[in-house]
Amino acid sequence: MRIQREQVVREALALLDEAGIEGVTMRKLAQRLEIQAPSLYWHFANKQALLDGMADALVEPVARDVEPTRPWDEVLRRVAGELRRALLSRRDGARVFAGTYIVTENILRVSEALMGALRRAGASSRVAAWGSFSLVYYVIGFSMEEQALDPRFNPEPVDLPRGRARFASFPQERFPHVLAALDDIFDTDLDTRFAFGLERLLTGLRADLPGASLS
Repeated sequence: MRIQREQVVREALALLDEAGIEGVTMRKLAQRLEIQAPSLYWHFANKQALLDGMADALVEPVARDVEPTRPWDEVLRRVAGELRRALLSRRDGARVFAGTYIVTENILRVSEALMGALRRAGASSRVAAWGSFSLVYYVIGFSMEEQALDPRFNPEPVDLPRGRARFASFPQERFPHVLAALDDIFDTDLDTRFAFGLERLLTGLRADLPGASLS
């Protein structure tokens, strides 16, 4: 039976969970599917094309039922949260998605949800486009750092106690503000930290909307 594109992507994501992004190769995937490697190239010309397909599958559940009548900032919070959860659902999910420039129904739906919310609030096309991309970049970067700390997905997660000890070994008089903030730097409440950064982005976008106070 001829292998289907959706089956290839599904198995590639399973391989991603097992081996990480470096372990996803066309050869290993072909072995997993019990087919010859040339059969994969019928669907994906190379590994980057495969990663593009995986990235598209990752965001399949994002922005599925956004209500356009809701306030713009509520929509952006919701879509950002859904995108973060989608990227965290797979090992190295954020790394797979980062740097992909694909045009698919899933990608356009997410973009339309973000840009549409801003445009309806009165934002210019530039503010809507650049603001939406800035939000997506924030989610990708935060999720990538988050996965580096997660032992479920990273066989060698960042050693936070060791990192803190390394910080603390530097002279207080040279880096007083950094060392005074160690509790905050190494705070592992990632949900709160994510919300903090997201709210600062929303505050900046709010300033570019009609009627924003200049004081």
